Amino acid sequence: MAIDQRSDEAKGWRSWYYTPAWRAVRATQLKREPYCRMCRQQGKLVKGFICDHVERHRGNPEAFWNGPFQTLCKKHHDATKQREELRGFSTAMGADGWPTDPRHPANRR
Repeated sequence: MAIDQRSDEAKGWRSWYYTPAWRAVRATQLKREPYCRMCRQQGKLVKGFICDHVERHRGNPEAFWNGPFQTLCKKHHDATKQREELRGFSTAMGADGWPTDPRHPANRR
């Protein structure tokens, strides 16, 4: 049996993902943006299935229900996005080879 190590507070808002209201938000987002945003930034066209919060909502109902949202594929949601949130910046590079995220240490002056 897996142990859920989330805080009691997080367990509360995690239940929002299983509501009809969230399914409607997700369906609207996937219809509006059917392809993974991160794949598209890499020049690939990959269908996305996850409605992702662009910014962490941290249990804030306003941010949870109103976004902003983006569509991601499972790989980008479960790996790339998680690493970015832990690190605090994206390591994506532009065509010039320079980091595109203004929060990247190379862009701090």
